[in-house]
Amino acid sequence: MLDTLGYMHGKKVVHRDLKLENILIDEEMNLKVADFGFSTFRNIHKLTSYRGTKTYMAPELKIGKEYDGMQIDIFSTGVILFIIVQGNFPFMEAKKEDKYYKMILDG
Repeated sequence: MLDTLGYMHGKKVVHRDLKLENILIDEEMNLKVADFGFSTFRNIHKLTSYRGTKTYMAPELKIGKEYDGMQIDIFSTGVILFIIVQGNFPFMEAKKEDKYYKMILDG
């Protein structure tokens, strides 16, 4: 997953809607990312448009601040990896009050 993200970001493309439904695995266990409908390659470090799925979405995106598309993809990847390991979402929406979100902030 991180190799795929590194490849996309190396090409200066951000996905902005990474989620389990957009991760495909072929018969040789190669990971493929699908649905680039919200992706962009323009101004990727200074984006403002609201894109993505709430359960995977970084908080800065939801509050309408300018955001770095690469950081948004990394946050969503963290949520995906949490789901794979734990078998459930860390939160329904990333908020400072949430148990797992607070753990990330507190270190």
